[in-house]
Amino acid sequence: MRGKINFDVENMIMVSKEHLEELKAESVNHLKNELLPFWLERCKDDVNGGFITHFDKDGADTGEDQKSLIAQTRTVYTMASAHRAGWGDGMCAEYAKHGVEFLLDEMWDEKYGGFYWTVDRKGNVEIDKKIAYGLSFAIYSLSEYTLATGDPIGLEYAQKVFDQLQKYAVDTMYGCYFEMFERDWTLCGPGSAGGDIKTLDVHMHLMEAFTTLYEASGEAIHRRKLEEIIEILLHRIQHPKYKTGIPQFWRDWSVAPQIKFDIVWGWDRFTEDGVKSNAEDNTSYGHNVEFAWLFLHALDIMKKDWRDYQDVIRSQFDHCLADGIDWEYGGVYVEGSHSGGVYDREKEFWQQAEVLIGMLDACRLFDFDKYWPAYENVHRFIHDKMINHEVGEWWPLLTRQGEPIWTHMSHSWKVNYHTVRAMVQSIPRLQKLIDM
Repeated sequence: MRGKINFDVENMIMVSKEHLEELKAESVNHLKNELLPFWLERCKDDVNGGFITHFDKDGADTGEDQKSLIAQTRTVYTMASAHRAGWGDGMCAEYAKHGVEFLLDEMWDEKYGGFYWTVDRKGNVEIDKKIAYGLSFAIYSLSEYTLATGDPIGLEYAQKVFDQLQKYAVDTMYGCYFEMFERDWTLCGPGSAGGDIKTLDVHMHLMEAFTTLYEASGEAIHRRKLEEIIEILLHRIQHPKYKTGIPQFWRDWSVAPQIKFDIVWGWDRFTEDGVKSNAEDNTSYGHNVEFAWLFLHALDIMKKDWRDYQDVIRSQFDHCLADGIDWEYGGVYVEGSHSGGVYDREKEFWQQAEVLIGMLDACRLFDFDKYWPAYENVHRFIHDKMINHEVGEWWPLLTRQGEPIWTHMSHSWKVNYHTVRAMVQSIPRLQKLIDM
């Protein structure tokens, strides 16, 4: 791939190496001069430890007295991964260590093991449940911390959480993991308590967590459990015909309508009765593409040939390409039908982030001409609409046309993991395209 790169989407478009360099420089500038400074200037809690993660549209601390396992671990991951990639001049490593110390000192359950779901700013326990969603990010972030800094304490506790999941969370009858537990690892009740539901979201995040755990440890048991969860993702969680992700299941892997859980996720899109619209036929463009690139990364860490799985990986990209990209206003829609057709045309921050990374993998591995327009479409939408440049972070939710609906810069469910990771991951992928 030298000089000009040609592709045809209605009209022939020419992409030069100079243009690729320009887009890479735009991403570098955002990461270095806007996004990382947003967090490094305001998230470290020097009084109580850990991170402050609730900021309004102007980047001001909202005063929310909560530190969630999701926000704390995701910020540890963000700082550790940015440091490992060479960003932050050492400050990111210091912040990651600061966050790990808070996790171990204030959020680790010395009696039953595992991490509490939420504490207040001072570390007093608010919700003591053990939630696999949060525990997956504990494994992910602590493993990344060890890889980034060499500090063995991260891997030590990542392995402890992994071992507890194998002891308490594995469903030995139907496979993979239960997700919602009381403090003592008693399974939560059914329905909105979540004890009888399994989700794509949690199992996909466990895949990324086990990938990084195996990368850090090299242990056979971590690889084997990673391979097991991949098999479930490929053969249970994907639609048998369309190969797109199905969001929720009953324990036996029969499809369940999406319901609202009591204490996790932001359920703003649910009806008053707690059931999601189009619950029986619903797939997320962001999750599908996120799964594809995370799966490619897992295969790389295990030194497996991605070509053995190329059909299913390509199907994730193609579904998003066909229905998820808004060619009129730019960006990625939220979700739609497995067979085609869009249900939710708003633009949420994390779908943009994941499709940004995934489409670069699709360009490099499959067909530059086919997938580049989607990448550039999302890149432009992010930089022109999604980023609040005056502050440095991304708006959480926009209208289809790109006007803010939600205006906070961060809370327990919208922190830095997707946004910073999108830049950290896309910059070297752009460089690989430049070098081809």
